[in-house]
Formats: sequence, structure tokens, C-alpha cells
Amino acid sequence: MEISANLGETASFVWWTSLALGLVVALVVSLLLWLIHKTATNINSVVSDIWDTGRRVANNTVHIPILYRINGKAEKILHTAGAIDAGAAAISTHAKDCPGCPHCIAGI
Repeated sequence: MEISANLGETASFVWWTSLALGLVVALVVSLLLWLIHKTATNINSVVSDIWDTGRRVANNTVHIPILYRINGKAEKILHTAGAIDAGAAAISTHAKDCPGCPHCIAGI
């Protein structure tokens, strides 16, 4: 009978030890899964920011050819404005010296 009692105590000890180890393993697995979920959420957030930035860069690069055309037109405008300025300066210089000369009146 004594062997049977020791066998029962041993089985009970093994049973409770197995339950305790199972609980510890379950807690460790739960912790690891939570850490994986937290890391995946963080990665998803960073990737979303990278995606948004990439879309903005792509949107801006679409406008580069338009900017080249605008730059070309601005150069033409600048050249024309320079010619107008030179003409206005010539008129100003002539008007300072000309009190209404006959050549100018006859040329009009």
C-alpha cells in the first residue's frame, strides 16, 4: 500500500508540475506574441509614412517638366523686359534733351 500511496503522490506532483510549466510556457508565448504584434504595428506605421512620402516625391517629380517649360518662358519674359527697359531708358534720355524738336514732331 505504501508504494501505491507514493505512486499517487508522484503522479500528483508530476501533474501539478506539468500544469505549472504549461502555464509558464503559455505566458511566455503570450508575451512573445504581444511583442511581435507591437513590432508589426510599429513597422506598419513606419512603412505607411514611407509610402506617403514616396507618393509626395512622385507627385513632385511629375511637375519637373512643367517647371522646365515655365523656366524657358520666364527667360523669354526676362529678355523682353530687358528690351523694354532699354527702350524706356532711351526714350527717357531723349526726352531730357529734346524740348519737342521738329524732327521728333515731324516723325510722329
